[in-house]
Amino acid sequence: MDGYNNYPKANSYSSLLQYFLSLQYLQRSKRSFFALLSLFLVFLLAYNGATMFCIYIPFPAKTPPDPGNFSPETVPRESRKLASVSSSTKVISSVLYAVKEENPPAISKTHFTLLHKDRHLVVFENNSLVYAQRRMRKHKSVLKILRSEARIKRFSTKVKEFFGGNSSNYQCKIQFFMTWISSLDSFGDRELFAIESVFKAHPNGCLVVASNSMDSKRGMQILRPFLNKGFRVMAISPDFDYLLKNTVAQAWFDRLMKGEIETGEVSLGQNLSNLLRLGLLYKFGGIYIDTDVIVLKSFRNLRNSIGAQTIDLETGNWSRLNNAVMVFDKGHPLLYKFIEEFALTFDGNKWGHNGPYLVSRVVSRVNGRPGFNITVLPPVAFYPADWKKIGSLFNGPRNEGHSKWLLAKLRQIRGQSYTVHLWNKQSRRIKIEEGSIIGHIMSGCCVFCNSSELTL
Repeated sequence: MDGYNNYPKANSYSSLLQYFLSLQYLQRSKRSFFALLSLFLVFLLAYNGATMFCIYIPFPAKTPPDPGNFSPETVPRESRKLASVSSSTKVISSVLYAVKEENPPAISKTHFTLLHKDRHLVVFENNSLVYAQRRMRKHKSVLKILRSEARIKRFSTKVKEFFGGNSSNYQCKIQFFMTWISSLDSFGDRELFAIESVFKAHPNGCLVVASNSMDSKRGMQILRPFLNKGFRVMAISPDFDYLLKNTVAQAWFDRLMKGEIETGEVSLGQNLSNLLRLGLLYKFGGIYIDTDVIVLKSFRNLRNSIGAQTIDLETGNWSRLNNAVMVFDKGHPLLYKFIEEFALTFDGNKWGHNGPYLVSRVVSRVNGRPGFNITVLPPVAFYPADWKKIGSLFNGPRNEGHSKWLLAKLRQIRGQSYTVHLWNKQSRRIKIEEGSIIGHIMSGCCVFCNSSELTL
């Protein structure tokens, strides 16, 4: 009887134990299931986030100082135009038009591209990588045209012979330099008129255009009309090694050619022009002018001079200088300081850092020190219209009051200015209106006046 009564009791204990064990197993299984489910949901959310929220923000197109403002030109021309329009496909060909760094860089319109997403395909575009590769190709193209060639080995001899250093028959009294690190297709009417104005004011002067592209048969054809009139102009490929020899920039340029210099966002050609003009003046002395500068009268009385772009209205002192026009003796110590500053502080990402801002900070630093004496001319001398107001010189009279202002401004420029800087980036596409100040200035500065029109 006792055995009978004990069996069901033991059986119930066993069943109860199995029940609790099963319950614990189910609880552990549930936790594992929910853990796996949570991990799967996290993965799914991450995948959806990657596919659904793909934002493509392209960088603004970086334009080397105004590559789209040029158009292919030929000589002779039926008309003269100070504003030309060009194809945006010219990249390195327009890497430089002397210097246009005085103005803040123009920001291109940014287009936010809509990516049409397929349900089963996600497209990612690395636009910054594409832009970096394009910029690297441009910089390599600039470096390629600067590499030593047979035609630049006699650079110094050619320049000295051209200026008449070894000739008793002819010797230049005034030496002018321009730079052009760009293609011939970019050299247009505005640049040609700048040359015209040089010889109009200095018929016995000499002009060297330091340029690889202009030092060619096609370049000679462009300059032929000036040579036919008896003007002394020559295009020659620059020898940076010679120009920078025994300066701090010699090692900098060597590193650049080896690809060891971070060239930055600003056009490399533009920055090389800033350095080239300093080397030319340091080795030979003379006058440097940009190719968007109109010369109004003789520089004969100027020596070791640079122009202020802006002044402080309260103190009357200059607040910024500019390097678009410079007059210096050969070997002037300030030029050496400029070259040194370029090499030691080069920054390819700051607009104007290696140009106008460079000459401004160096002159401020050496001001008053013996041996660095120069003449800083007021803005009206070289820059009678600031880049923000250059458009006013292209406008014709609107009314009687405006007509009087134009006449007064024209008289001021003709009386006090040596040059007018056209600030290429700002004025390239502005039309010259009838009765404008620029129209009057062009009429008085041309040397091919009878064969060309002065309107757009």
